[in-house]
Amino acid sequence: MTSTASDFMAPPVSPEGAYNEALDITHSTRPHWQQVMTTLAGLGTEGMQKRQRQAQRILRDDGATYNLNSDPLSPNVWSLDIVPCLLDSTEWQGIEQGLVQRSILFDLMYKDLYGEQRLLKEGIIPSEIIFAHPGFLRQCHGMRQPGVRQLIFHAADMVRGADGQFVVIGDRTQAPSGTGYVLENRTAVSRVIPTLFHNSNVRRLSVFFHALRNTLANLASHKTDTPRIVVLTPGAYSSTYFEHAYLANYLGFPLVQGGDLTVRNGRVWMKSLNGLSEVDVILRRMDDAYCDQTELRSDSRLGVPGLLEVARNGNVVLANPLGSGVLEAPALLSFLPEISQFLMGENLTLPTVKTWWCGNPSDFQYIHENINQLIIKPAYRSFNSKSIYGHSLDSQAREKTLQLMRANPQAYVAQSYIPGSLVPIWNNSQLENRPCIFRTFTVAHKDSYCVMPGSLSRVAESAEESIVTDLSGARSKDTWILNHEPDTTHISLSESIPRDEALVTNLPSRVIENLFWFGRYAERAEMSLRLMRTIFKQLNGVEYFPPESSEVLLGAISHLTGALPGFSHNPTLWQNPDKELAALVTDSERVGSIKFNLHNMLSCGEQVKEMLSADTRIILNELRDHIHAVEQAYKEGLPAVPEESLDSLVTSLLALSGLNHESMLRGMDWMFQEIGRRAERARLTATLLKHTLTKPLPSMQQQQILESVLLSVEALISFRRRYRGRNNIAFGLDLLMSDITNPRSLIYQIELLRKYLAELPHNGNQPLGLVPESRQIIKSQNDILLADLESLEQIDEESGLRKNLEALMTQITQQIEQFTALLSDKYFDHTAGPQPLNNTTWKTDL
Repeated sequence: MTSTASDFMAPPVSPEGAYNEALDITHSTRPHWQQVMTTLAGLGTEGMQKRQRQAQRILRDDGATYNLNSDPLSPNVWSLDIVPCLLDSTEWQGIEQGLVQRSILFDLMYKDLYGEQRLLKEGIIPSEIIFAHPGFLRQCHGMRQPGVRQLIFHAADMVRGADGQFVVIGDRTQAPSGTGYVLENRTAVSRVIPTLFHNSNVRRLSVFFHALRNTLANLASHKTDTPRIVVLTPGAYSSTYFEHAYLANYLGFPLVQGGDLTVRNGRVWMKSLNGLSEVDVILRRMDDAYCDQTELRSDSRLGVPGLLEVARNGNVVLANPLGSGVLEAPALLSFLPEISQFLMGENLTLPTVKTWWCGNPSDFQYIHENINQLIIKPAYRSFNSKSIYGHSLDSQAREKTLQLMRANPQAYVAQSYIPGSLVPIWNNSQLENRPCIFRTFTVAHKDSYCVMPGSLSRVAESAEESIVTDLSGARSKDTWILNHEPDTTHISLSESIPRDEALVTNLPSRVIENLFWFGRYAERAEMSLRLMRTIFKQLNGVEYFPPESSEVLLGAISHLTGALPGFSHNPTLWQNPDKELAALVTDSERVGSIKFNLHNMLSCGEQVKEMLSADTRIILNELRDHIHAVEQAYKEGLPAVPEESLDSLVTSLLALSGLNHESMLRGMDWMFQEIGRRAERARLTATLLKHTLTKPLPSMQQQQILESVLLSVEALISFRRRYRGRNNIAFGLDLLMSDITNPRSLIYQIELLRKYLAELPHNGNQPLGLVPESRQIIKSQNDILLADLESLEQIDEESGLRKNLEALMTQITQQIEQFTALLSDKYFDHTAGPQPLNNTTWKTDL
């Protein structure tokens, strides 16, 4: 029997004054919703559940997060409802025209407030609204960027009133967020319900991003045909960092943080392995105040000191321009009709929510008398600003709110309460209604604006909630603008990339550094896991493992992880090692523990998520799942078979390593990740040999330790085949230290490091002869090749230890550590002294 929409549609919920997007007043499906509702009904409950899970899995694999809680092990995955929100193209045309008109108005407002200020002089806007606004930057007065439009981006939040008319309730003009999430929503929904998507004649989004890319390139057309454009992000722990990385990849621009840029000689430069590259255009994703520590917030750690001065001089273009945050003030909405008439001589075709400013006595009187029907907001939008819904206040709370407003009336506004229109979402195995808000986007294009044919729709998590006002705690929806015929305007962004620009890649040194440490932490985790598994197998194995042997292996794991003192010279722990071993696996606060290294590896991955392939993100997600599984297994201490729970972690790390070798292009990103991995493997291998083989043991115990070391590096079978049971130390060192065919030997790592060093860029004045980092590698190479293995096996009579082996491993460890320090200083540190901002005799020989 065929299902219908009503079979899994919850009883209609229509709060008084709410418009239903899918159903009319008779609860019949609106014409443009019929195909979607019929198709969804045909999928049935099981089909809908399956597709909803698939969509969330796509989001997780893509790394789509919001409000990352500084925990790379448990990122908050972006929430998406697979039921699209539909708007007919005929209706959308009117909305589109209204959005273009509104963006033009806000552009004119920006020009006036930072130019002639006629709006203030003529009393259209009360001066205290502007001059008391923390987002009004006096430093930007008179600043003019290239192009007809100064405001590049504009976003407007809209709701639909009971009469079906869309009403704008707020504007975003600093760094409007959401466009990347719109793309991700479209990708996920079109993959889980592809037939419905293609049959619905949905308007494509690519035309909007094509216009964006062209606009950004044209901002610097007066100085170059191939501008360097970067996306400036606050960093990996920004709540919308996924979007920043996603947009940077989609548009083909480098993603940079404030520390990746520097102001020198009156221009902005990006620090990279190839030195400094001038930046022409910055697509910024951070608020005004944090962009420049010199002239704005001195406590900011996110911006670029001197950026504002460079922008004032016209040597870099910002999108959006600094100072645009003042346009977001809700207080301005109270005067928007008058502003529109004054600047444009026309009324806004897309109405704005009715707004009253408490600084106006008559407005305040109205608010006092009608607070039950209004929403109270701060006059100036800020990160932590909250709305107060008058209808939800009791008498005591109402009076307290009025007292706050009386004490500082200029700081508050009130707006009409318009319930969000209701849209269907898939929840609890049925379709339910939720209030919805639409965020629309425009981008300056030629002398007007291009409107994104869609929006970021968000719905509340419960039917009882009021209008959704932010991205957190809300479920998102893909918005489809339905054409009456197929949309053939798809444009590939690659068509707009100049050939010479497409062939050039120049990564910020921060990205390279994070990949370098990503490789190092991955290797630390893998070698620690391998040795830990070996310890568990030996301690819990069938064969007798005497105390002398266990003491050596336990001491080795403490030194290998660096989690000292640990088992080092601690007889108490030797007798009862379980608690310490469990901590070395799961205690993230313990520096050097397996979880600590995995946590840091994932953190480095988050810092450069724009560089990670889709398959890499899938493996990292599986790794997160395995980490949580190990935590559960070790919740009460060591499990019955502790090594088995670690196998999945090792497998994931091996898959990650294999993917990097087989799929990554051999660029500088791969090169430094590989250098980090190889340097760390060399250092840890030397550490392992030093702390397992330098102490002589009786024959049986010595054999157990040698075989344990070989087992931990997957070389035991090869050793037995090659040496046919002759278990002396010299043979072990031959395989582990000197065998160039063994991919885990010391010499193998050193040879690769020397090869990679020769391929690195060398800038500036080079010293005569070898560079310092090459000296360290060549020293290590010679030390290994010239080593007499039989001499290393000899026991020093005075100390009772293999002193030659100990000295050699110590020396190699120090040389590798010195090598990584030199490499970091050379390629990851471009800091310089403070640069004067008012120097008029800039050098031109950079």
